[in-house]
Amino acid sequence: MSHAPKVSIEEHAVADAAAGPYALTTGPDGALWFTLVHSGRIGRLVPGEEPTSHRLEPSCGPTVITPGPDGALWFTEYRADRIGRITTDGVIDEFGVPTPGCGPFGIAAGPDGALWFTETAADRIGRITVEGRVTEFPLPVTGAFPSAITAGDDDGMWFTLNQSNAIGRIGMDGAITLHPLPTEAAAPVGIATGSDGALWFVEIAAGQLGRITPDGQITEFPLPDRSARPHAVTVDGDGAVWFTEWGGNRVGTITRDGSLTVHDLPTPHSEPHGITSGADGAVWTALEIGALARITRVDTTT
Repeated sequence: MSHAPKVSIEEHAVADAAAGPYALTTGPDGALWFTLVHSGRIGRLVPGEEPTSHRLEPSCGPTVITPGPDGALWFTEYRADRIGRITTDGVIDEFGVPTPGCGPFGIAAGPDGALWFTETAADRIGRITVEGRVTEFPLPVTGAFPSAITAGDDDGMWFTLNQSNAIGRIGMDGAITLHPLPTEAAAPVGIATGSDGALWFVEIAAGQLGRITPDGQITEFPLPDRSARPHAVTVDGDGAVWFTEWGGNRVGTITRDGSLTVHDLPTPHSEPHGITSGADGAVWTALEIGALARITRVDTTT
């Protein structure tokens, strides 16, 4: 008999399918902010209200979005080699990254009051102050495709190296450490800081989740469907780890001991990408078909 937690999943349409909701985060205003990668917009959704969006250059490719330390939202413009900033009332600033063709992707606030980001095509980690001053740190490898980035509990920034099959850490002094993954060609993408001080990440090519401690001990957890192409990962307010299966049309959760539960999304081929915790206590994921999905646990004890 299965004792897997039950969930309720509701879809909220926010754009047409061509717009491509990609990543999302909860802003300081409690709203969900999301990127529309194909239409060059930043969207905002308050559950129960109509979604709104703010126009960027249509071809700039906004990808990952995160709350900044300054009360604004910060995002990467993958195709335009820029970092963007949007206030909660919609005022936008954009800052160029010095290295042309660098392809900024992941972004997260650091413990130093700046934003840190990955440069997928330039083998660099970038840092931008809230005033827009950029510093770049070269990685000790080439062709690494650094992807997602998150702040660890150890005053460092942790990131995935999608093509170098490693997890990296950069300290506030710019010192970089790389931790190779046990599985070859695993292609890690998303990464998030767990409530236990470890980092959780997904291996899109290997169909696995991974956990790495600050001292570099790695554990890998194969998914039931190894072809599911896990893409993003987040940690909810209860410390549970959630992830998207982009190729499997599912969201899943894993406990620290490796117990996995996956849940089918209501619409076939909805292409879940980013995932985050909402201010409402639910987990939200961005569906490329033009919607955000709200996932809540169902209490079956009553």
